[in-house]
Amino acid sequence: MKKVTLGTNGIEVSRLGLGCMGMSAFYTGAGQDEAGSIATIHRALELGVTFFDTAEMYGPYENEKLLAKAFKGRRHEAIIATKFGTLNHHTNQRQLDGSPANVRVSVEGSLERLQTDYIDLYYQHRMDPDVPIEDTVGALAELIAEGKIRGYGLSEAAPATIRRAHAVHPVTALQTEYSLWTRDPEAEILPLLRELGIGFVPYSPLGRGFLTGTIRTLDALDETDFRRLNPRFEGENLQANIRIVEHVDAVAAELGAKPGQVALAWLLAQGDDIAPIPGTKRVKYLEENVAADTLILSADQLASLDAVAAPTGDRYADMSGVNR
Repeated sequence: MKKVTLGTNGIEVSRLGLGCMGMSAFYTGAGQDEAGSIATIHRALELGVTFFDTAEMYGPYENEKLLAKAFKGRRHEAIIATKFGTLNHHTNQRQLDGSPANVRVSVEGSLERLQTDYIDLYYQHRMDPDVPIEDTVGALAELIAEGKIRGYGLSEAAPATIRRAHAVHPVTALQTEYSLWTRDPEAEILPLLRELGIGFVPYSPLGRGFLTGTIRTLDALDETDFRRLNPRFEGENLQANIRIVEHVDAVAAELGAKPGQVALAWLLAQGDDIAPIPGTKRVKYLEENVAADTLILSADQLASLDAVAAPTGDRYADMSGVNR
């Protein structure tokens, strides 16, 4: 597995990571197979994956606990990224809170649940409009000085916010959605990250499973599955967006590959500073995803995929919390 260095402080990770959210929250089957999820994490380590993504709100809290079980006796093999800022620990409610006090409470909770004395990469999950980013980053810089985190990141931050944060203390990585399903970062985010030397961690690089070609209807999704409320999966939007999968399918057929592998290979071709985190809780799909590390697309295939039109529908039903 190739490596990527995130940020100027040099956190080296596998070029493909593993998003662990779906093991515990939001998607169909979440929390139903702990043994299978742990086996998937262990297989990832065997395949050279070192980068694992979680958050306190996944569960909430259950996903961090799961990772602690998976990495027992193997903490040194993993680069762990977790997130804070969408849970207010003073009110015990789901609420944006980037206050320095909440940063402190949050990191102690994550350290305890992960059963570790440091976190490699600590993201602010969503930006808090009521707390200046300078105050939040000041608290994060203190955690770095104390050795509790190695670096910090931002998730779904706007360019101006990224600049302000970076001026206080260098940002290690920016996490946002990026794939053939969502190309918004290409306009402003990617150029800014490269200007400042900030790593890029695309989440949902398979379009929340859509780019694998396995979702043509919502029939197989649990009633609580997040995607049932996602505009791109609704009614006419879903049917309109199948054209994207058909395009990816055509390239996959040329290569004798899976559509998801083609989608990941396209993303990896966008730069050596990109470390996507496709999520899965099954060994079979993990192995398929990791194989994308060696899949090479021709110039014509890349151009063909580049030409795919944007999907129909917003990324979220409520877009107010992103790009802030």
